[in-house]
Amino acid sequence: MGDMKMLLRAPLPYSLLLLAQTSFTLSGSPSISWPHTDCIQANEQCISDQSCSSRLRTLRQCLAGRDRDVLLSSQECKTALEVLQESALYMCRCQRGMKKELQCLQVYWGIHAGLTGDEFYETSPYEPVTSRLSDIFRLASINSGTEASIMKQNACLDAAKFCNVNDACKRLRSTFIAVCNTGDNAPCLRRKCHKSLRTFMERIPSNLTYPLLFCPCADKPCAERRRQTIVPSCSFNRSDVPNCLEMWSTCRQDPVCRSRLADFVTNCQSSPQSVSGCVRDNYAACLGAYAGLIGRYLASSCFFSSGH
Repeated sequence: MGDMKMLLRAPLPYSLLLLAQTSFTLSGSPSISWPHTDCIQANEQCISDQSCSSRLRTLRQCLAGRDRDVLLSSQECKTALEVLQESALYMCRCQRGMKKELQCLQVYWGIHAGLTGDEFYETSPYEPVTSRLSDIFRLASINSGTEASIMKQNACLDAAKFCNVNDACKRLRSTFIAVCNTGDNAPCLRRKCHKSLRTFMERIPSNLTYPLLFCPCADKPCAERRRQTIVPSCSFNRSDVPNCLEMWSTCRQDPVCRSRLADFVTNCQSSPQSVSGCVRDNYAACLGAYAGLIGRYLASSCFFSSGH
């Protein structure tokens, strides 16, 4: 139980956790996982098969039409969807951070857009979290130690020191700090701040970034320094309060943003019946999904600006 209490100190905004909890209520129990094919490989397999390729072209025409809903309700489109649901394309998934991640996600949503329509909660297109990622969290010591030991050491300071030892981590961290932590007289370049945050999270290994993001704090000053380190005010403070539905709509137009949100909703579903508090009993998957939202306009502008 001590380990779970330590993880609950991680800086996940309440509105993000509420979103995940609500998603469980609306979408029901999580589906059973199975071995998945890489979406790029699955697409190549489909193209090489005349029947699958023909159905795929039909589905794309159905989705591209102005009257998409009407087209999808036609028998031809329904048949195409039924056939493709039996193919490797329907079962395919992607890996976060893979070399051709965008291309893989475009293939995934090219199929699932016809299945999910405008539903708010969507299944993650990513492969389940591996044991290697779980090991990263354990080695980072974000879920270990006692409250007394935290008082004797500064895990956040240690995480910063480890980052500074790595040239790339130090350089990219210094870059987003310079861009995002603006002074009173300097303008906040929010888009540039988001980009530098994404670059840092995506190019630096998780064993260096996650300790910075999830290091345990025993007091508010430490928590505030942690937030300013990885989620600076420039990334979410703005004069007008954004409409979260508009942010959601914008996010769904970007395959990567849409996928990261779906990944968070899938992995951070909460349950009072679960030992860990998560439906999947996997904090590593939830925290990793949350990390994938850092620097995304949806998370920065909508969730953090709520004041939580």
